[in-house]
Amino acid sequence: MSPRPLPGRRSVLRGSLAASAALTLPTALAVAPAFARSGRPGAGWGVQTGDVTSHSGLVWVRSDRPARMIVETSATESFRRPHRWHGPLLGRDTDFTGTTRLRGLPPGEQIHYRVLLADPDDPRRTGEPVSGTFRTAPVRRRDGVRFVWSGDLAGQGWGINPDLGGYRIYDAMGALDPDFFLCSGDNIYADGPIPETAALPDGGTWRNVTTEEKSKVAETLAEFRGNFRYNLLDENLRRFNAQVPSIVQWDDHEVRNNWYPGQVIAETDDRYREKSVDVLAARARRAFGEYFPLSTLRPGAREGRVHRVLRQGPLLDVFVLDMRTYRNANSPGGRRVDPQGILGREQLDWLKRELARSRAVWKVIAADMPIGLVVPDATEGEANIEGIAQGDPGAPLGRELQIAELLRFVKHRRITGTVWLTADVHHTSAQHYQPSRAAFGDFEPFWEFVSGPLNAGAFPASALDGTFGPERVFVKAPTASNVSPAGGYQFFGEVDIDGGSAEMTVRLREQDGTVLFTKVLRPGRVGQ
Repeated sequence: MSPRPLPGRRSVLRGSLAASAALTLPTALAVAPAFARSGRPGAGWGVQTGDVTSHSGLVWVRSDRPARMIVETSATESFRRPHRWHGPLLGRDTDFTGTTRLRGLPPGEQIHYRVLLADPDDPRRTGEPVSGTFRTAPVRRRDGVRFVWSGDLAGQGWGINPDLGGYRIYDAMGALDPDFFLCSGDNIYADGPIPETAALPDGGTWRNVTTEEKSKVAETLAEFRGNFRYNLLDENLRRFNAQVPSIVQWDDHEVRNNWYPGQVIAETDDRYREKSVDVLAARARRAFGEYFPLSTLRPGAREGRVHRVLRQGPLLDVFVLDMRTYRNANSPGGRRVDPQGILGREQLDWLKRELARSRAVWKVIAADMPIGLVVPDATEGEANIEGIAQGDPGAPLGRELQIAELLRFVKHRRITGTVWLTADVHHTSAQHYQPSRAAFGDFEPFWEFVSGPLNAGAFPASALDGTFGPERVFVKAPTASNVSPAGGYQFFGEVDIDGGSAEMTVRLREQDGTVLFTKVLRPGRVGQ
């Protein structure tokens, strides 16, 4: 199947967005906005959109001072007849971030928008508008859907390197003109300081842009917020955010490596004064909701959730999971009864209910961890398991029990078109799960695709657990651990659903966009 021709609907806009991005570099990069006016609010961190559906979407911005957020939308870049949306007052309680929900949008259309920041005491005083665009989800099957996914940004001390041009992978993803970007977690590394330099194996030196908040592990709310701001220093990311909507989930490094609810950090870990992971997670969750436009988690909100379903027209529903908030403690994973598991009972029941309700041709299950790849937790003992698979190829145990229950449900309810996408393990691979190879056989065959990292250390391929019969059809991973982005092994994936045949084509790509692996899946099947 050949790729859908890339339309030119963003080609003209890219030039103006690039110019806007260059003009709005945050002052932390020592580049002052050329258009800055004294006393007027500025939006140097760019704009982004998220959780876009056929008729709605969220627009995000951060101001450099108190301001009223105003969004104008138009069908064209001329903004001759804009529709104005009055957003929230941005203040210190949300770190000057805010989102405005747009409703009643036309489906399957390119929406141009610009964000104005007004002085709260004088609405006539506004800063320079910051522009962006996004495409609403279609309601016609023939329109098709294309999106990209990956995860793991600025990990293991590998941050924004100006010598390499920063996070260049975002330009490769943007060049595909995707309808949205699915980030599968580890949007930040709150537990990973960014030093000014790092030694490379070839004797060279890696140079980082760094900030005060990235000089230590994040503990305070201000430090978590600073971790999210750090990535927005990258011009490539800001340009991408202005062109492509996001669907974002979280994993462990938004808080701390391999965290789980109720965890207490060892007294011997002197990096942390705050030893309660629940306290850290609450602060991280608040910052996460402030720095991404999520429909279920708003800036400054104390309540809300990460798991949700985003309906992308008749061809696709995206089921975003949260494998952190409701999990049990990491352990060797040998329990024969495990009702809490990795999802928690409430989320598992929600997922089963929403999958059964879905009428989309394809149901993408966006998981922040893979199913059959063994991910150990060496932070609390070599025998503990961080992920789902515990390395025993026999009958399901521990967290595998919830996955077995879900796979059985999908089979017996004859739910078609389920595909699992994830990141986390810092390499790219494709696994086919087949009951004839499995210790547990009460499920239909399915595919799981892994991609990432975006800009982090790359690691060797994880071991497979045979409980659900995975076969690794493709893998690309280094043989050494923590290979820097300068050494390659940075990946993203692309999903292209054809509007005519409804076939799903999955491509695993390298940082520059080179295709490594392609798989075409046919619609209307319970398993394949």
